[in-house]
Amino acid sequence: MRILRLAVVVALAWAFAAVSPGAVQPQGHPQRIISLIPAVTEMLFAIGAGPQVVGVGSYDNFPAEVQKLPRVGALLDPDIERIISLKPDLVVVYATQSDLQKQLERATIPTFRYEHAGLADVTVTIRHLGNRIGRSPEATRVTQQIERALDDIRQRTANRRHPRTLLVFGREALALRGIYASGGVGFLQDMLVVAGGDNVFADVKRQSVQATAELVLARQPEVILELRGTSLTDEMRRKEISVWQSLAAVPAVKSERIAFIADQRTVVPGPRVAEGTELLARALHPEAFK
Repeated sequence: MRILRLAVVVALAWAFAAVSPGAVQPQGHPQRIISLIPAVTEMLFAIGAGPQVVGVGSYDNFPAEVQKLPRVGALLDPDIERIISLKPDLVVVYATQSDLQKQLERATIPTFRYEHAGLADVTVTIRHLGNRIGRSPEATRVTQQIERALDDIRQRTANRRHPRTLLVFGREALALRGIYASGGVGFLQDMLVVAGGDNVFADVKRQSVQATAELVLARQPEVILELRGTSLTDEMRRKEISVWQSLAAVPAVKSERIAFIADQRTVVPGPRVAEGTELLARALHPEAFK
């Protein structure tokens, strides 16, 4: 279930941010903000707007302060009554939540629509968000830090051979079933490129690929990186690595280049995305960080 939850979090994360063009026009900067989106919640706190956040989504868990805030649902189950009861003057919603947007418009509550496309859109979204809530200088500072960190990773990996990499973000426990891997578009693909990896599914122009064991065998990855939302015990790690032994002809299995990265920074396209990218880079090119 934890792996399926991580796959859900990644799927929900895939969505470019823009202010809703609806009829409700904001007056002044918002002081009571609700965010249904973990990435945007992190952005709000990173640019100093944490005290203005009065409600968060079901999947928010960073920073620690969000644990004390009311939960208002997520993409598929937004609680409109709970949202309205918190008296927000801005609600951050997924662009696909058209019904919720209509309900908020009827309640004269302004919205900020979120869609995410790729790694570059993370900083674009932070800047748009900063402009919208009156924190442009803070947003600029955060985006510059992210861009500098990503540039540093690019420089460290640019002249190194980029191994063919399978980037997995979902899989059934102790089985090679229900494998979900990064396709050739989206923030995971972009992070992998910056980190110095060559995605084995780069030619599949989708954000995710449901891969069978046979398809993995055909793609012959030299490295397998699995993103996990929670940490693994040493025993469970050994068991999960042994699952891949059934694909002994895969180069990554032969050379034992299978790594598990249990860190939310790798799957949430927010202000910590450069840190997540570095984790991928360290797994692919540990020698570049000595």
